[in-house]
Amino acid sequence: MSFRLIIVITSLLLSCFSMAQNNEPTKQKNEKIATFAGGCFWCVEEAFEKMPGVREVVSGYSGGDEANPTYEQVAGGQTGHTEAAQIYYNPDIISYAALLQKLWRISDPTDNQGQFVDRGEQYRPAIFYHNDEQKRIAMQSREWLDKNGPFSEPVVIEITPLKSFYPAEEYHQNYYDKNPVRYRIYTYNSGRYDFVEKHWGDTSDVDYQQFTNDNPAGERENTEQSYTKPSDKELKERLTDIQYAVTQEDATEPAFDNPYWDNERQGIYVDVVSGEPLFSSADKYESGTGWPSFTKPITPNAVVEKEDNSWFYTRTEIRSRKADSHIGHVFTDGPQPTGLRYCMNSAALRFIPLEDMEEEGYGDYIPAVTGD
Repeated sequence: MSFRLIIVITSLLLSCFSMAQNNEPTKQKNEKIATFAGGCFWCVEEAFEKMPGVREVVSGYSGGDEANPTYEQVAGGQTGHTEAAQIYYNPDIISYAALLQKLWRISDPTDNQGQFVDRGEQYRPAIFYHNDEQKRIAMQSREWLDKNGPFSEPVVIEITPLKSFYPAEEYHQNYYDKNPVRYRIYTYNSGRYDFVEKHWGDTSDVDYQQFTNDNPAGERENTEQSYTKPSDKELKERLTDIQYAVTQEDATEPAFDNPYWDNERQGIYVDVVSGEPLFSSADKYESGTGWPSFTKPITPNAVVEKEDNSWFYTRTEIRSRKADSHIGHVFTDGPQPTGLRYCMNSAALRFIPLEDMEEEGYGDYIPAVTGD
């Protein structure tokens, strides 16, 4: 009997959760679904649920022919299914290519006989594509990983069309949150974290928004590489005191006492340091906080997200990609369709009215403002 099966049996004996399988959640407007297998679905679910732009992750079974399988059937290797997860995500916030990069960093794509301590085809890794676009992106990303990744062994993870997906029993859903102690015991002994640390090190958690469906490897454009940030002396001469404090020292400007919190004009907001486009007025809304707030960046990879623990709890900081300016933070209490609130500092932004965008070289972004 495997160590993980013992954990599951213990959970069942101590749990009051129903054994009935879940219905799949309803896909929301503008939402897409990705289906991946990376070994234990408890671990896969936890990893993806913490990504910005992911609304929900469902643990389940895929890759076999048995209809409505039970955990015992799958774990026993009787069905051809592998443990998998379906990821409901907003493509305006996170790309399919970025989800693949996360999969590479939480699994072992060089092992098609199982994952870590869990052995057998019921734990094999896989990418189950839903359409031709997902297939193309997955193939490109796997090719990049095989050539440039940290593994000495060849990448053998299968890329195969999704035939069916069956949600796992209720007690498996959000297992990491429902049973944190037993989950940590399992993950500590599974070998997964040691493997990730050995192969990826500090790069196991990166800015996933650099990976787009047109650029699955996240290779930066030459225009980004050619940008040279001004010296600190130049910035102090060019910026106002509050602009410098916000962008270079991570300060926060006063609420309701800044130029753009109630700006209703059409246009775009660019980094006050580099001029790189960050947000569109089309995504701006009145949040009641006293700072300019947006539901999303002007493009999925326009900004960089970083973990911020400066206020005794974890927040997600937003910085500009080229100049590395501090812009603000993003929170999960925003309106639909993203559910996000990008709470920015006016001092980090320069507003360019719609009528001036063409003249100032931002004509390509006019559709992001007008919707045309």
